[in-house]
Amino acid sequence: MKKISTRMVVAAMLLFAMILPRSLSAQTDIDALMMAKNAFCIGPMYSYSSWKNYWEGTLKRDNENLGTVSTKMVAIMGNYGISKKLNALFSVPYVKTKASAGTLQGMDGIQDLSLFLKWRPLQKEMGKGKLSVFGIAGVSIPLSDYTPDYLPLSIGLHSKTALGRLMVDYKLDMGLFATASATYLLRDNIDIDRESYYTTEMHNTHEVKMPDAANYNFRAGFRNRRWIAEAVVNIWNTLGGFDITRNNMPFPSNNMDATMVGANFKYVIPPLPQLQLVAGGNTTVAGRNVGQARTVYGSIFYILDFSRKSKSTNPNPNAE
Repeated sequence: MKKISTRMVVAAMLLFAMILPRSLSAQTDIDALMMAKNAFCIGPMYSYSSWKNYWEGTLKRDNENLGTVSTKMVAIMGNYGISKKLNALFSVPYVKTKASAGTLQGMDGIQDLSLFLKWRPLQKEMGKGKLSVFGIAGVSIPLSDYTPDYLPLSIGLHSKTALGRLMVDYKLDMGLFATASATYLLRDNIDIDRESYYTTEMHNTHEVKMPDAANYNFRAGFRNRRWIAEAVVNIWNTLGGFDITRNNMPFPSNNMDATMVGANFKYVIPPLPQLQLVAGGNTTVAGRNVGQARTVYGSIFYILDFSRKSKSTNPNPNAE
């Protein structure tokens, strides 16, 4: 649906997978679609991500003690139209990790609740198309007492976060469109189950300072009432942190950078426009302290119309 964040959609070496489900498509916090007033879109999403090679700092390598690291995620995602200009979104993921080699055991559990408000203050005709500007604000809160200090098999980083995003979309009358967004992510400090740890210096505390992050997302393709087909480039940049040291385990405050490319598709079933099928995937093409992950996902969403208008009202957000 950040998002996030969510949130929110890739299981990379330092849980990059858990940070980017938000790049998926279907009225999410990072696309240019809005639900109509009093319409509620909800549904499950499943994703699978795996990697064998990863970047230890800038060095690309593998690790026979891990083999292939995989992550499965099932999330419930929803979007409610407060008005045609303001939407409220949420997502709750269940995550399971696994390593194909070595002695490290995978983890599973409910991860973080992500909440977003998506506002479209401007939409106007411009040339042969329509320009839209969006502002998005979001937060995420851990829902379970999972440990972040078990990378790369932790299910998350257990940090409370807040984000702000500016997004611009331009769509031609023929259906071609382009969308660009920039996000700043604030991350709260976390606690780990040890009284001292070493980064680039010794820290005699259980508190870990988490660096903030920035995210840039670009997408372009075709969009009409029935179809969406788009190519996506997503760039994640941690604003601080340090590199994984040679042959060492990753740490929650490592510097995690990644560039991913992928594609998203959505199809609205003509006899039942309330039902939408979504699928897509992406791959990591460059990174620092992350896995070279490949991810595929699919979802089904259903739109419930709670308005008092006639049943002929089209709740499909593609209609714009």
